[in-house]
Amino acid sequence: MTQSPGPDVRSVSLANIGEHRFTATNSRGGAITIGHGDDPDFTPVELLLAALAGCSALDVDFITAKRAEMASFAALAQGTKIRDENGNHLVDLSVTFDITFPEGEAGDRAREVLPSAIEKSQNRLCTVGRTVTLGEPVAYQEGSLG
Repeated sequence: MTQSPGPDVRSVSLANIGEHRFTATNSRGGAITIGHGDDPDFTPVELLLAALAGCSALDVDFITAKRAEMASFAALAQGTKIRDENGNHLVDLSVTFDITFPEGEAGDRAREVLPSAIEKSQNRLCTVGRTVTLGEPVAYQEGSLG
């Protein structure tokens, strides 16, 4: 008998939808198409970068929104893909935020906490960034999913 995963387990299923194309689906029914870079679909590396930026963006938003809503938001996640004795991987990963808040007392309070919100995301809160930073091994295996 298979035990159901606990409430802290996260998963995404992947289905082939064509040559070099897949759809990832989460447990809530959300889906995104993944490709290899010759189409408009996100590549796996781009999804990792989006996950890094998105995870921290949510952290920063939750913290600063207690003071003021953002007037503008932009973020850039980037890294350099290399191939060396360790195989293919990204180096020089960074996430840069460009966020403004409205004028006034609430905006001032949000601006004041923004640096610490980014730092908290980097050092403690962002699960994606923390996993990359800490270097958790990934187990790849063949098996039956159905």
